[in-house]
Amino acid sequence: MIFRNYIEIKSNHRFGKPIIKGTRISVYDVLNWLANGMTISEILEDFPELNKDSVMACLHYAAERESHLGKAS
Repeated sequence: MIFRNYIEIKSNHRFGKPIIKGTRISVYDVLNWLANGMTISEILEDFPELNKDSVMACLHYAAERESHLGKAS
């Protein structure tokens, strides 16, 4: 999956945070919902402008960012 197909960063939307294209929903929002126990099905039910691929793109984006962080000592 290429998360760039689903995620964009625009300085004039959500203070430059990464968002799902065509929405004002940030990657952080989606990751926070998942971390707090929402299922993908629940997210899609509450936010019909999203789809499974856009939710998965958020996970891929987070994994990619994590892989670029420095190593702990």
